[in-house]
Amino acid sequence: MTKLFGTDGVRGTANTYPMTAEMALRIGAAVGQYFRRDNKGVHRVVIGKDTRLSGYMFENALTAGLTSTGMNVLLLGPVPTPAVGLLTRSMRADLGVMISASHNPAHDNGIKFFGPDGFKLSDQAEAEIEALVAEGVEPSDAADIGRAKRIDDSRFRYIERVKSSFPRQMRLDGLKVVIDCANGAAHHVAPMTLWELGATVIPVGVAPNGHNINEGCGSTHPQSAAETVVAHGADVGICLDGDADRVILIDEKGNVGDGDQFMALMAARWAEEERLKGNALVATVMSNLGLERFLDARGLRLERTNVGDRYVVERMRQGGFNLGGEQSGHIVMTDYATTGDGLMAGMQFLAELVRGERRASELLHQFDAVPQLLKNVRFGAGQTPLDMAPVKAAIAQAEADLSGGGRLLIRKSGTEPLVRVMAEHEDAALMERCVDGVVAAVTEAVGG
Repeated sequence: MTKLFGTDGVRGTANTYPMTAEMALRIGAAVGQYFRRDNKGVHRVVIGKDTRLSGYMFENALTAGLTSTGMNVLLLGPVPTPAVGLLTRSMRADLGVMISASHNPAHDNGIKFFGPDGFKLSDQAEAEIEALVAEGVEPSDAADIGRAKRIDDSRFRYIERVKSSFPRQMRLDGLKVVIDCANGAAHHVAPMTLWELGATVIPVGVAPNGHNINEGCGSTHPQSAAETVVAHGADVGICLDGDADRVILIDEKGNVGDGDQFMALMAARWAEEERLKGNALVATVMSNLGLERFLDARGLRLERTNVGDRYVVERMRQGGFNLGGEQSGHIVMTDYATTGDGLMAGMQFLAELVRGERRASELLHQFDAVPQLLKNVRFGAGQTPLDMAPVKAAIAQAEADLSGGGRLLIRKSGTEPLVRVMAEHEDAALMERCVDGVVAAVTEAVGG
């Protein structure tokens, strides 16, 4: 059996290994066994999902696997990923499961796991669960089979938690907000939260049909929301992805601000208020050099991790930091949540709009970004292009050319069969030549 877990749980095309109903049942049984090792007392798990059609299939398969080991299952229905982290802990569950492929298209799906503390599982825990999947799990006795039931108030619990993170006595009256929910998990909770706090809400991407999640909308396709912001004269646009664990913000002019600009804003604000723990921000190797320079100028540190919000969270927990995230829009604020929460981050940005009486275009330009270019090359099963001599030579040459004024980052995607080639440099032409040189070498190596 090939490796199941990637950067963020198990992910792939629905009805293709590993994302088949059979594998979901086996994974459910394995993770149920893992969390019932003491075999004592009542054990339960909460399961949430986004709006993909295949979510029904995986919800049922996982439920069958989990209940076969004696786990009681609480079905939350369509909720954001951060709601699963929150409710796992608040409902005293042993395990939380989110069925989602995040920002991927509708034909993909995935399974993410949260421990009883509401945080994503460690690499070690995932490895042990993988071993149980491979070995197979003995089902419980007939008398010990678990039960399953639906929880009707999960969305409202989450809405109240998000509202509680907003500054007390502050309202959004007078603000016109475009909220793009990517036809995903937050299509109900996000507009409702904003409306209850007084905003004039203009919703986009709130008509899921099982097939249109992330399709031409959401954080990976913010143009529709940007056009809506301009057309309606809105103050700001908030774009979530399919499971609402990331956010991209849009200013009143329709310009897009990424996670780096938002993290710079929040780090500076929290440092002024003496609430930025460790005087550091945790971000990944993808974050712009401009962010690092912005923090340096204020006596703050940038702690870099591998790509993936789970690695950001791990470093935050190790170092006692409370603010981190990714350029792509995962924003982690452990004072409020255990994982990236796009809606909660958007609410913090709205609080800055209200508090500072500055326009979104000012808040979303905290620093001048160093030119950055990212290109992807797809490779086939069994191919290892980064191990090939011509590719290694091209990488070495690019690193030498960029040294002193920029950097080169080469990595395999944790969720797709892609080699990602990223470079930064003040000389944009040089940067592009270096990226193209590496891309050409990888393409040739994989027979493209």
